[in-house]
Amino acid sequence: MSDPALLSPEGLLAGGPRGLTHSLERTLWHLGFTDVRVVDGAGDHGADLIAVRNREQWVFQCKWSSRGSIDRAGVDDLERARTRYGADRAVIVTNTGLNRNAELRRSALESIGLKIDVWDGPMLNAIGENMPSRIPRAFGLRGYQIEAADKIMSDLADKNRALLILATGLGKTVVGGEVIRRFVQENPGSRVLVAAHMKDLVEQLERALWRHLDKSVPTHLLTGDYKPTGEEGVVVGTVESVLAFVRGGWRPDLVMIDETHHVGENGRFAELLDICEDAAQFGVTATPWRGDKFDITSRFGSATFKMSIAEGMAEGHLSAVDYRLFVDNLDWEVVRSASEYGYSLKELNRALFLPQRDEVIVDRFQEAWRETRDPRAILFCQTIEHAERMAKTLAGADQAWRGAAFLHSGMNRQQRQVLLNGFRLGRVPVITCVDVFNEGVDVPDVNLIGFLRVTHSRRIFVQQLGRGLRLSPGKASLRVLDFVTDIRRVAAALDLKRNLERLSEDELEVLRLPHPASRVEFDDATAGTLLDHWIKDAASLETAADEVRLQFPEAGGVD
Repeated sequence: MSDPALLSPEGLLAGGPRGLTHSLERTLWHLGFTDVRVVDGAGDHGADLIAVRNREQWVFQCKWSSRGSIDRAGVDDLERARTRYGADRAVIVTNTGLNRNAELRRSALESIGLKIDVWDGPMLNAIGENMPSRIPRAFGLRGYQIEAADKIMSDLADKNRALLILATGLGKTVVGGEVIRRFVQENPGSRVLVAAHMKDLVEQLERALWRHLDKSVPTHLLTGDYKPTGEEGVVVGTVESVLAFVRGGWRPDLVMIDETHHVGENGRFAELLDICEDAAQFGVTATPWRGDKFDITSRFGSATFKMSIAEGMAEGHLSAVDYRLFVDNLDWEVVRSASEYGYSLKELNRALFLPQRDEVIVDRFQEAWRETRDPRAILFCQTIEHAERMAKTLAGADQAWRGAAFLHSGMNRQQRQVLLNGFRLGRVPVITCVDVFNEGVDVPDVNLIGFLRVTHSRRIFVQQLGRGLRLSPGKASLRVLDFVTDIRRVAAALDLKRNLERLSEDELEVLRLPHPASRVEFDDATAGTLLDHWIKDAASLETAADEVRLQFPEAGGVD
């Protein structure tokens, strides 16, 4: 089965209502729009997509029909959406056209200065034929990304397997997309499968791949809500839906597993890879560590290419970081007696860290906010209730934060997309969240992060820190406030500090000036020196379990 052109009449007819929205979303990227977001759903206020171009907010209403033209209800919906989203431009998009009543309504609105544009079937077909074959890129691939793609292609040719380990913010999806682009180009008509564990991540992956593929290469979502309209090109799906697809006989020529740390010795990913064992396979991840200690290299081979957070910072590929740990809540009596008692990690954390008050956190955050140019902030909270409470506290604490909002898994997709759009536009200055930003959310403008929660996972810590490490025009550095309440977080920060210091002293490292140096500091230098003395093997401690009993050096001299 061959796939019709992106905006052809037959393609739009076959795709149905969702297909029209999906095709328009990809088209907008080709036309140079940025921050394109689907907001269709309950409470969308008449909008299906919102997007930005030339600093103008656009709102789109999609109306699909299998036969007749569109009535005036679509025009009225769009006018409400224009007001709701504060849009500068409004467009009604249909695979057919508008009927007389709709055109009369549109003319009446235009007569009072409210213009609504129409992209009908013939115009969409013309747009599809004439728009650029590739999405315009602001930046080309970096040297290390090209090197990584070269090595992956070589390993796939030699061993049919490859593994990429690239810290968050360094562009693992960019490298994966480049590999897929080359594979499709070298093997015309080939089928590619990209699988991940989460629906939201799958949808973002497909969008990311559009930047690498020619408009003639179709892409298809495969989830519980979406089914492919063809079998050629690239299928991007959740592992559950993909498994059903391949069990039914469909086979890819290339498989990419995103967030490869989810691949275990057994389970759904293992079954998928076994069924597709004849296909070339490669995995990409920023965090290769698994709780069950399964070694993902047994599936994909040794890492084809890897770069850590510290290496990325030292090379200037990630934002410089000014990381401060607040340890003024340490119980010094526990420090004095720690070596005597040989606490387990769980016991030590409970005894060592006194509770942090929200008011103190707000004061510290306010100081950092005023010292940061054009601040955009994310605060990671302990629970949903904590995130909602902190957003309300911040909104009432400072006029600059009156638009502060919370983001968590209890919100529907449409609410999250609208909120993220407002964040990118600067209308939402601060977001408080729980784990929503761990994987698959791209927020390069973030330059201030606060950790208000405990996490025992090295993987989650790296993912959350990585949300702010992406480079962005005008962004000087990332400031991190860590209200630490877990000795493993101290160990993780010390490990980062030591790696940065080692790289800066290495004569073979060339720092990219004027990229500022990164630093990791304690607000209490005495506590920092002592904890550095305590935690000799930080890389080992940061992944230790709660039950591990610790033997620290004698803490003599602590007064």
